Amino acid sequence: MIASSRVTKISALALLALVATGCENMNSQQQRTLSGGAIGAAAGTAIGLMTGHTLAGALIGGAGGAAVGAMSK
Repeated sequence: MIASSRVTKISALALLALVATGCENMNSQQQRTLSGGAIGAAAGTAIGLMTGHTLAGALIGGAGGAAVGAMSK
């Protein structure tokens, strides 16, 4: 239970940092990388919650999503 609370707090801080910095000066590839990472992290967190490995799921999902976002055209 403590790990889930910690992950929730870290995720909330990361989202706040993202909103505070904005994306207007990014090129399209950077925006795709960022959005792919965010979507991947969210999906990884959801899967991690089901399997009991929330943080690992978020990290793996975020990295995978960012990689796919960076490679897409």
